[in-house]
Amino acid sequence: MRILKQRFILLVLVLFPVALVLNQTCQAQQTQHAWRMHPEIGQTDMALSIYGAFTNSTTPGNSNFYRINPAASAGGLLEFRRISSPFLGWQASYSFRRANEVYDEFIAQPAFGCGNTVCPNPTYAVSANAQQFTVGWVPSGNFGSLRPFGLLGVGLLLNQPVSGQSGTTNTTQPAFVYGAGFDWGFARHAGLRLQYRGNLYKAPGIVPPNNTNPNIGFMHTAEPVIGAYYKF
Repeated sequence: MRILKQRFILLVLVLFPVALVLNQTCQAQQTQHAWRMHPEIGQTDMALSIYGAFTNSTTPGNSNFYRINPAASAGGLLEFRRISSPFLGWQASYSFRRANEVYDEFIAQPAFGCGNTVCPNPTYAVSANAQQFTVGWVPSGNFGSLRPFGLLGVGLLLNQPVSGQSGTTNTTQPAFVYGAGFDWGFARHAGLRLQYRGNLYKAPGIVPPNNTNPNIGFMHTAEPVIGAYYKF
C-alpha cells in the first residue's frame, strides 16, 4: 500500500509540470489563432496630422520679472505606432510648430499707478520655432471600425529662436505628454485620427534673464489634432 502511495505521488509530481507546459502551449496557440483570425486586435501604423497649439501665459516666481504670453500657432505631427494588445501599445512622435512669445517686463508701480503693485513695461516679441520628440504608452480598445486610445508619455521640447534676434538662446527641456482620441478606419489600410494632446513643461527661457531665473513657472500647451493614418 505504501509503495502504491509513493508511486501515485511520484506520478503527480511528474505529470503536473507536464500539464502546466501543455496548458501554456495551448493558450499560446489560441492567442496566435485569435491574432490570425482577428488581426484588428493589433495594429502598426504611421500617421500625419495637423494641430493647433494653445499655451497659457505664465509669470515666474519673481514678481519683478516677466510675464510670458505665447502666441497660438499651428503645426504638424508625425507618429509611428505599434499596438499588440489593448494594454500593450507604444508610439514615437515628432512635431514642429511656431512658438512665438511676447514678454511683459514687470516694474515697480510708477507714480501715476496702474492698479497693481507691479506694472508691465511695453511688450516685445520673440519669434521662435519648437520641435518635440516623444515616446509614450498607448492603451486602446477596438469596436468595429473605431479604436479609442489613450496616451501617456515623455519627451524633449526644443525651442529655437529665429536667427538675428540679439539676446536669445536655444533651450531644451523635458515634457510630460498625455492625451486621448480615436481612430476611424474607413478603408482596409487607412483611417482618420482625431485626438487631444496636452503638454506640461517648464517655460522655455529663450530670452535673458528668463533663462537664468530658478523660479520660472510651468506652462501647458493644449493641442487638438486631426490627421490620417496608414496601417501596415
